[in-house]
Amino acid sequence: MQTPSKNTIAKSAATVGIAVMCSRVLGLVREQVFAGLFGAGYTYDAFVVAFRIPNLLRDLFGEGALSAAFVTVFSAYDTNRSQEDTWRLASNVLNFILVVLSAITLLGIVFAGPLVSLLAPDFSLIAGKTALTIQLTRIMLPFLVVISLSAVVMGVLNTKGRFFVPAIASSFFNLGSVIGGTGLAFILPHFGQPAIVGMAVGTLIGGLLQLGIQLPTLFKTGFRYRPIFDITDPGLHRILKLMIPATIGLSATQINIFINTNFASSCAEGSVSWLYYAFRLVQLPIGVFGVALSIATLPLLARQAAKKDIPEMKKTMVSSLTMVFALTLPATAGLIVLAEPIIRLIFEHGAFTAADTLATAQTLALYSIGLFAYSANKVLVPAFYALDKTRYPVIASFMAIIFNVIIIKLTIDHFQHLAIAFSTSCTMLINFIFLMIVLHKNLNGLSLVYLGKSLVKILAATAVLTGLLWFAMPCFARWLHGSVLGQGAALCVLITSATLLYCLVLHLLKLSEMNILTTMLRKKLFPTSR
Repeated sequence: MQTPSKNTIAKSAATVGIAVMCSRVLGLVREQVFAGLFGAGYTYDAFVVAFRIPNLLRDLFGEGALSAAFVTVFSAYDTNRSQEDTWRLASNVLNFILVVLSAITLLGIVFAGPLVSLLAPDFSLIAGKTALTIQLTRIMLPFLVVISLSAVVMGVLNTKGRFFVPAIASSFFNLGSVIGGTGLAFILPHFGQPAIVGMAVGTLIGGLLQLGIQLPTLFKTGFRYRPIFDITDPGLHRILKLMIPATIGLSATQINIFINTNFASSCAEGSVSWLYYAFRLVQLPIGVFGVALSIATLPLLARQAAKKDIPEMKKTMVSSLTMVFALTLPATAGLIVLAEPIIRLIFEHGAFTAADTLATAQTLALYSIGLFAYSANKVLVPAFYALDKTRYPVIASFMAIIFNVIIIKLTIDHFQHLAIAFSTSCTMLINFIFLMIVLHKNLNGLSLVYLGKSLVKILAATAVLTGLLWFAMPCFARWLHGSVLGQGAALCVLITSATLLYCLVLHLLKLSEMNILTTMLRKKLFPTSR
């Protein structure tokens, strides 16, 4: 049955999905540049660990926890309070974030040495690796401030129904990183600095572009900046109250990545890079599907929670989860079957070797197992913020961290870096099951019968897609191991054919969410078509 919630979510998700797709594709170009220039090893291992620190802090204090908490409170203000109060809250939060995170950044710069030693202690066994990582960390830490301000602006725009600009903004981050970073990577060695330092500076350039591109749209919504710094503001207090548990609740993956990096640094050289390249690739469907649906769903859930409309919240959650499954389960199958040719096409150039391709492909296949759970969690967790039940994501986070450490310790000696990818997927699955059970109880029952029937249809269509790829791949073996043009053409044919067959099967099985999504995407891509 087609409902307003389904249409609203699908329309917003289609808008965000297209923008995020552009960003993720540019992100892959960025990773291709890194792979071609630095390969997988000493230099890129140092960059990955250095970027982990502001990235971890970003999820702890910025995009993740802050964005979810801010949208929840800002939506309530936008629904129940005056415009003056609403814009005053936005200015106050921006100023508060600027001051607090600037202080945290300065502390991080001062204590960069101990932070790097904690994250990657075995780097000290290789001459110069720790020192390079510390230098890169200090350069990239201010990224935390810029990206957190960008997250607040994104929250305002999403609440006001502006989804495309904040979603496309991360494309400008990737453009700044690639163009600015690559340019500096060729210039700085003439001044005695490693080329990788240019890529670190490029990260800051990209962050500034991501923030700056959203500002014109922000002012068009009616926002006017006010130099307010009121720590007694009840709206700010509510955001901080939500952020405290949300900081842990949304950061399970980043905390686990922190732990995983520590383990990976003790594995064979290149392990950190293999894991990073694979995780970046699996982020493509997570961003396009999981994050897009999360961004589209959160303002809707927040408004429904503000009105205490629980029946509509339940419909929104079931529709969102159905869409997540419909989009991510076929992506999981595709990434597992096509892992090696995808990695070969994207990364096997310059310093990136055939051995790196094999190691990264194996890692990608294991990460892909948890893709649907990872994406579903992106939709489930904001529902708890909307309901002001943030303690449950906290419990789920601690469970994920504990299970992650146990699984890695039991398997890392035998499977090395692959144990880390496998453990990440397992913990995401555990997290998903727990959150689903708790949300089902807190909403007095979701429509599990409808969700179950939809899942059966999706699994059937995914099986057909997998069968097609499995039997068709040998026919394209010559091209998949040939020139870059041949590899690209073969993958394009395989992926397009499998996608069309999957959509056809779901259409025949009458999965309404998929039909709504494809209709919305068609309208966005071809606005003049009827």
